Order: sequence, then structure tokens, then C-alpha cells
Amino acid sequence: MDYDLQLINVGKVYDNGTPAVIDFNLDVKKGEFIAFLGPSGCGKTTTLRMIAGFEDITSGDVLVRGLRINDMPPEQRPSSMIFQNYALFPHMSVRKNVGYGLDVKGMPRAERDNKVDRILDKLGLMDIADSLTHKLSGGQRQRIALARGLVVEPDILLLDEPLGALDANLRKAIQAELKLLQRNLGITFVFVTHAQSEALTLSDRIVVMNQGKIEQISAPAELYTRPNTAFVAQFIGRNTIFDGTVLDETNEQVRVETEFGIFTGTPNKNPAVGIQAKIVIPSESLEIHPVGRASSAQLANEYSGNVLTGIMERADVIGHLVQMAITLDGGTSVLLEGHVEKYRRDDLKPRSEVLISWQPDNATVIGA
Repeated sequence: MDYDLQLINVGKVYDNGTPAVIDFNLDVKKGEFIAFLGPSGCGKTTTLRMIAGFEDITSGDVLVRGLRINDMPPEQRPSSMIFQNYALFPHMSVRKNVGYGLDVKGMPRAERDNKVDRILDKLGLMDIADSLTHKLSGGQRQRIALARGLVVEPDILLLDEPLGALDANLRKAIQAELKLLQRNLGITFVFVTHAQSEALTLSDRIVVMNQGKIEQISAPAELYTRPNTAFVAQFIGRNTIFDGTVLDETNEQVRVETEFGIFTGTPNKNPAVGIQAKIVIPSESLEIHPVGRASSAQLANEYSGNVLTGIMERADVIGHLVQMAITLDGGTSVLLEGHVEKYRRDDLKPRSEVLISWQPDNATVIGA
């Protein structure tokens, strides 16, 4: 298969010996939307800058459509990069900002103007084409940065947290526009973000990084429901996690002995009997039952033994969601989140005793 972008054993070590990126491997198909996600300092922006040519590569290779670009200067690479602060020229008009990359390439004026007009029209910027950028809104400046990156017709568009400076409502609107634009253009996007919701909403696949290494590469739904590592389980979403020991495996399900009992889940990999493991349950998969409506024995039979007893501490309605805190025996707290219609019941009151259950298919067992 031909790939738009390949990173093969790519590494970055700073002059003081500190590793920033370690053995990074990734194959990106044409037209994919890839997100790099992770905590601050995990190496995601450094990786993006190595692809763009703004950071030297210590080891490994970066290939764009089979061409090794390690030593190619940024302006000659078949990619464009959009920075978090947009890096627009305040003394230039929108039109001149967008056409700057074409001027650097020495494109004839008539051809340049035609390309600039087409991209300005596509992004709805024609009416402000002669305005200075510093007088425009954050959403307008974001579109100008996109236009400047796209007008040079790159094979790959690199985006370094380009929505970080926008307010919440505008950010959501631009997210929708960005995904639609990427689909229509068919250009490969590589997008760095620290916002989980952004990565889960926009991308075809997500690369989760931690301390310079890749933890997992998966489609958003798989990443959310089937974490491969303890870091991913703790970093993505709002999961309840119990430590334990693998007892046995039957019918493609694993039983884990924890301090709260023996629970059953689905292994993402095949953990050996006797090893330390974690059973991970997304908060949306947990069911709440007031004591009295159902017995622990009934629920244990229905949910393959996955039942816990707890005390409902609080239930806060936030828009269309209910966020609940439940204290288990021993003081462990479990946080749950669900749609308000699901939990709009008079018998779910603070300080009331409840039973918590989940289906084995919704829980993931990973090696600790």
C-alpha cells in the first residue's frame, strides 16, 4: 500500500541527552485525519515539527509518498503547517497573507491571484480579503491560516493546536467546518491537540503519546472502549478501574479477582492467568440500581457477577448530563456520567444505597 506519510523509527534526542521522541512508527493513508494526543511534554508537537522540518531528526526516517524528506528544508517539503498562534503578518492584508507561500515559491502573479481567489472563496473570506489581519476575529484569523496552508496545495496539512485560542462555541463551529473541509479536499491532516473531545470528534485515528512514546494508535471508538495500556485507560474518557489478578479465561472473557470481588471483562490482549491486571469500565457502561428495586443476587446473575454496592454521595445535573459520585466499601469513589433521561428517578437520592453493575462486553481487561 502507498502511504501519504510514514514515520519509521523516528527519534529526537536534545543536545543535553534528553529524549523527546522515542522510536515513533506510523503509516498514514491518503486522506486520513490523524490526531496526536497526549499530556504536555509528551512529544506530540516535537513530532509534528520534525515532519514539517522545523526540528532536526536524530534517528529514523520521514517519508512523504515514498520520498525521504529528512534533510529537506521546510519550504521545499510537500506539507504546510498551521501554528497555534496562526503566525499571520499583521501589516499584510488577508489576500497577501494567503498568497505569501506562493510568492516564496516564485509563482507567476496571475496564477497566484487565481489560486488565492479560489481558496478565499471556498473559505468564505472574499469579503475581508483586503482587511488587515490584526483587526479580525479569532475565527476569521483561523480561517486565514487554513487558507494560507491550503493554497499551496500540500500533500499533508500539519496543524499544531490551531483551535486552542478560540472560545468554546466558536471552537465547536470551527471543528465541524474543519472536518467537512478535510473530507471535501481529500488532503491528509495531522493534527496536534491536548483536548480529548477534539481528537475523538475529528480524527479517523488517534495516536496517544506519553513521555515520548506511542501508547496506542486506534480509531476513536476503539480507543475509548478498548484501551491497550493503563495510561490510555486513565487518560482517555472517565473510566472506573479496578486492580486485580487474572483468575481464568473462558469463552473469550476474563475473570479478575479484585478487593471488591471477582469481575468479568473482555481482554484487549490475552493476559496470562495469575498476572496483575486492571479491569476498565467506561462510566457510560455502569448501571445504577436503587437497593430494593433489584437484589444483588438477581443482578449478579444478569451481569455475570459484575455487581458492587455503594452509597450515592451526589448527583449533579449539568445540561443534559448527570454526574454522580458513589462511594464503595473501603472509601473508594466512583464517578459516573449519563444522560439525564436515564437517571431522572426519585429513588436516586444523596446518601441512598445503590447497586452498580455492568456487562462483561463493556469492560476491558488489560495487563497491569
